[in-house]
Amino acid sequence: MPPPLSARPAPLAALLVALLAACGPTPAPPADGGGAAATPPEADVALVSLESKRGGAADVGTARRDTAARPPLPDGFVRLRDVAPSVAQEIRYTTAFNFVGEPIDGYDAPECILTSEAADALAAVADDLARQDLGLKVYDCYRPQTAVRHFARWTGLRDTTMKEAFYPTEPKGWLFARGYISTRSGHSRGSTVDLTVVRLPAEDAVRTSFPAPPDPLPRCDGAWGERLDEGDLDMGTAYDCLSPLAATDSPGLSAEARRNRDRLRAAMGRRGFQNYSKEWWHFSLRGEPHPGTYFDFPVQ
Repeated sequence: MPPPLSARPAPLAALLVALLAACGPTPAPPADGGGAAATPPEADVALVSLESKRGGAADVGTARRDTAARPPLPDGFVRLRDVAPSVAQEIRYTTAFNFVGEPIDGYDAPECILTSEAADALAAVADDLARQDLGLKVYDCYRPQTAVRHFARWTGLRDTTMKEAFYPTEPKGWLFARGYISTRSGHSRGSTVDLTVVRLPAEDAVRTSFPAPPDPLPRCDGAWGERLDEGDLDMGTAYDCLSPLAATDSPGLSAEARRNRDRLRAAMGRRGFQNYSKEWWHFSLRGEPHPGTYFDFPVQ
């Protein structure tokens, strides 16, 4: 665990004070978006680490398994694989296959990190689904504020390289207004997860390669069999599809996709998670331990 702020050298403490002052209060967006989330009043940004450095490109589905070599986490946070090893991990923001089109700042390893409360609850969901020969695959868990700032910078660029695959019907300039991206993310509080339902063994659903420009990109809202095969049940869209069709109760779904979304929502709800209505894959733990704190330590 990093030393308490009061124990750090004076120059660093001064820098932290300046940074926190610069953040100031942020008005809350109207909804808890997947790209980011609503900001409770008087929300605090916990600058747990200012020493995050981008590592080399990491392969999806691999992580540091030697616990002695892994960096310590802040108190109350755990690596999901230590709590629920049966849950498959395909941490998409360590790859270039995302709406930005490049690995995202702050993701130094393809690792799912959560608060211990959220990890325990997710392990219970996995146990429940296993009785139906089903499992879980997570795409994103804790997200550093550094990553959220990366998203915000991207929205100011003209680049639309990944539009077809992630926001085919939405103008890029509307992504903030539509609630897909915001200046604060519920993921940064440590108890929010993006995930889907897969058949067991869950690891068989983990992709290790993705299409890339200049090759054609599959539309995320395409029909089953036309969009990217993500190894999960038919959920109606691909993961991170910034589209009205991704809304959990979208009227444009097939009967199969509706059943699968309802199955995921019910399984998560039984263990204390609440869905974000605009994204079928996005769930936050009710009564989360850090409802007003946004962390910024790197994913390692």
